[in-house]
Amino acid sequence: MTHSVTEAKGSDVLRAALPEDRDTVLLWRNHPEVRRASLTTHVISAEEHAAWWRSALQDPTRHVLVYEYAGRPAGVVTFADHDPVRRSATWGFYLDVAGLRERGEFLPAWLELEREAVDHAFDTLGLDRLGGETLARNAPVLALHRRFGFRETRRYARPVDGAPTEVVWTELCAADRRGGAERAAGQRRGAGQVADRGGVGEPAGQRGGVGEPAGQRGAPVAVGRTEAAPGGDGVR
Repeated sequence: MTHSVTEAKGSDVLRAALPEDRDTVLLWRNHPEVRRASLTTHVISAEEHAAWWRSALQDPTRHVLVYEYAGRPAGVVTFADHDPVRRSATWGFYLDVAGLRERGEFLPAWLELEREAVDHAFDTLGLDRLGGETLARNAPVLALHRRFGFRETRRYARPVDGAPTEVVWTELCAADRRGGAERAAGQRRGAGQVADRGGVGEPAGQRGGVGEPAGQRGAPVAVGRTEAAPGGDGVR
């Protein structure tokens, strides 16, 4: 597990998960909108989560990071299948949906989380390639990935609650990162302007998504490649 810290503007930070984060992370993971956007949708028990937490923090190929926005824990980013030789990994994330909405910080926090995750992958872990899975129906997350330069490479079915469900595999290569970062920077400026006007818009999980028309629903969750976790804990 990585112990590095990636600093962002102000008090935003991506840091290694600590033992005291365990129960808070479970609360975020069990939010209904996070579960609906995951490959494992049941309510995760404390025992399941504890087993996953122990395994994840002891696995040298997996990194569990807590994202802090405006000085508060606000989400989780995970990297799995980290291969330092091939310089590749998969990733996933989810947010404190309830807390960020209550504070009116949902959209800017979501945008900064993805930027921090991409920066950590390429600048701290030194990756050449980062990949992950997103449910095909989660249009807002897919739209944000595109803005950061991720490319869709394939679609296929995975079982969700016993039913085949279409998922999308997206990848970002180091060579493609710059253009995606520039597009995302423009999106962040727009989010800041919305926040300054007293509202944070309505991205995934509300009425629409980043760059998506109202009426499309999604959730601020992207999943990595290896989600089958000890103890039955789900998508990370």
